[in-house]
Amino acid sequence: LDAEEGAALYIPRGFAHGFQTLQDNSEMCYSMSTPFVAEAARGYRPNDPAFAIDWPLPISVISPRDLAYPDFT
Repeated sequence: LDAEEGAALYIPRGFAHGFQTLQDNSEMCYSMSTPFVAEAARGYRPNDPAFAIDWPLPISVISPRDLAYPDFT
């Protein structure tokens, strides 16, 4: 995805997803189908060994909430 093409990616409700920018000063915008409720949020760590995601770059910025998710078992 890049600014020149103006493409978008649709992620269906309930699908786990993560984002990594590959260029400095990138911006990522997204919409949600319902209002965000922090207490209802759940997820997986992007570095969870169960998923073995081969990220293009090392993870350099991640929220404390996302770091706190337990291992997926």
